[in-house]
Parts: sequence; C-alpha cells; structure tokens
Amino acid sequence: MSAAIEGGCFCGYLSYRALGPASDETHCHCTICRRTSAAPSVAWFSVPSADFRFTRGEPQRFRSSERGERTFCPRCGTPLTFQLDHQQDEIDVTTCSLSDPEQLPPKDHTHTDERLSWLAIGDELPRFSGRR
Repeated sequence: MSAAIEGGCFCGYLSYRALGPASDETHCHCTICRRTSAAPSVAWFSVPSADFRFTRGEPQRFRSSERGERTFCPRCGTPLTFQLDHQQDEIDVTTCSLSDPEQLPPKDHTHTDERLSWLAIGDELPRFSGRR
C-alpha cells in the first residue's frame, strides 16, 4: 500500500487524503490552468479517483472546459483538483496544496507550446508541447 498523500486549502476549510500511488507529476503551462490559478504554470500530480477523498469541508465545483471539472475552496479560492470527463478513474491534484509539496516534485513540463514568453524554464526536466 502506498503512503498517504495529504493536503488542503490555504485557509484550512478543506482537507483531502489520497492513498496513491501518485503519477504524472508535471508543471502544466496550458492556458486553462494558468487562468484558473492566476499563475504562470501549475504543478499537478494524479492519483486513482477511488483512492482520493475530501476529509474536511465541501469544495466548490466548476466546469473549466467542455472536457472536465475543477474544484476549489469556496472560502479562500485555493485550486485543488481537476478531473477529465472521459478519465473518471484518475484525478489530478495541485501539488502545492499538499501538506508537503516536496514529496511529489514535477518530473516534466506539459503544454509548453502555451507557455508565457516571459517565463523561462530553468530546469532540465523533459518538455512536451502538449500532453505527454
């Protein structure tokens, strides 16, 4: 069994727990991720949906595109998850909402064709112009 992965929102209203295993750790540079987080990129990881639970609070849900749904804290606005309609067996979780974001560092960059021109990528991680 994998170690528990725990996190939550900035204000503490929401907490979550996943049993993992975590996969697909990435920096996403897509326009939708940038706009919904108000950040130049978003670090994500994926876990099996069956092993992910909110343990405190109820997130706000919204459709960020015709393909999927995101959750965020209704009190402080912290972005928490993304789930594709056609891939209900896994859920993406924002890495920096982890209690310890160091436990799951990104392993690549995705959607770099949408990267902001003023954001320099200064690491040697693999880069993908779109999805992997």
